[in-house]
Amino acid sequence: MAVSVAVSAFSQSYESKWAAIDSRKAPAWFADAKFGIFIHWGVYSVPSYCARGYAEWYWKHYTDPGQKDDYASSLKFHNETYGKDFQYFDFAPMFKAELFNPDEWADIFQRSGAKYIVPTSKHHDGFCLWPSKEADESWRRPWNAVSNGPHRDLMQDLSTAVRNKGLKFGFYYSLYEWYNPLWLQDKQKYISDHMVPQFKDVVNRYKPSVIFSDGEWELPDSAWHSVELLTWLFNESPVKDEVLVDDRWGGNTRGKHGSYFTSEYGSGMAPGVLWEENRGMGYSYGYNRVERLADYRTTRELLVMLCDIVSRGGNFLLDIGPSADGKIPVIMEERLLQMGDWLKTNGECIYGTRPWKQSYQYSQGKLPEYKEANYASDFDINKMIIPKNDGTASVEAFFTTKGKTLYCILPWFPSQGFTIKDYTLAPGAKISLIGYSSRIDFQQKGKDLLVKIPALSPSEVPPSGIYVLKVE
Repeated sequence: MAVSVAVSAFSQSYESKWAAIDSRKAPAWFADAKFGIFIHWGVYSVPSYCARGYAEWYWKHYTDPGQKDDYASSLKFHNETYGKDFQYFDFAPMFKAELFNPDEWADIFQRSGAKYIVPTSKHHDGFCLWPSKEADESWRRPWNAVSNGPHRDLMQDLSTAVRNKGLKFGFYYSLYEWYNPLWLQDKQKYISDHMVPQFKDVVNRYKPSVIFSDGEWELPDSAWHSVELLTWLFNESPVKDEVLVDDRWGGNTRGKHGSYFTSEYGSGMAPGVLWEENRGMGYSYGYNRVERLADYRTTRELLVMLCDIVSRGGNFLLDIGPSADGKIPVIMEERLLQMGDWLKTNGECIYGTRPWKQSYQYSQGKLPEYKEANYASDFDINKMIIPKNDGTASVEAFFTTKGKTLYCILPWFPSQGFTIKDYTLAPGAKISLIGYSSRIDFQQKGKDLLVKIPALSPSEVPPSGIYVLKVE
């Protein structure tokens, strides 16, 4: 199935079948936005632990031997830190969010250059960040942020602050819950009596522009009644014309159904489909106290990822994991603000752009090899831009386009000038270096275009050392 992008979404009724749902044109705002922020925040932010990996899986890690190495290390940590009798439920009152300032968060997000925000409304532990009566009823205990912990509607406060800054607001929603008593007893009853009404409740309350569904792998889409749920979303919900959904609606739907497809710490996808790469700054989505500075990607590395993803027609959903008290860790805030500094000047090569006839320009040599996968790939664009001495080619540039303008994004300063291979400049065209006011010299050499870039003063060097040539 090809994911299509439209200039606008047209209100119409969709039949309750995948063919009809897949025919729905994706609202154009998503393909133009390019950069969003994922937020994993919840009860798991209290222990905030994983030896190396997803800290938001803490409950599963220390209780399920099937988690292998994560089980052994997490169980040891839990018993030594909290005691063998300390239950996961006991973390909820400790999740107080006492320092949470939604306006402060929204200001950071706006300054980062992100265009949409996607917090976890509910992760696999079932704890909700809004007053969900279904959560309290099925768990037979207070299991949402209003009835326990912060005693505050975190989703409402955040959505209001984010939208006041002109950003789109969506949410992540887990279809299944590891240890929900109803799920363990009767999965179909869990879906009909808990999941479906809860999903409709959170949609009606917060009117998301995008929904990141997850936890779908346990059952096929038919068991989740996903077609029926999405038919309601696109025909009857208050966001039927604006909302987009990902491809996680059953163990058989990834890369097949959805407004856009997802890649998670993956190699991403080629131009031609609407897709989104999501990952944390380190190895975890939820805040992980074990991670050190070396585990975090630098601002430059994150910007290179953004340029790579956008050049291939994708969006970058970059995750942060706030602490249990409601603060964005300083290193995450720094990364976001520094990304915003670069985007403030160079954002025109990102926002609203589309892929060119080629995403990369390689140096001479053998193309690099990597495992293609939409989950846990060994793909690392930051290694691929480093010039090699072993005969392997490196990525010299990324390309994006907007109308008749071509953007050439250079991850290194081309001290000897830069050649755009197999490119003939149109008569009357002009070339500039974004952020640099003086003239840029260029000449056509056969089928190639040679651009000469003069030495720059320290004040003219762009943040993170990523340069953008604009060919108009």
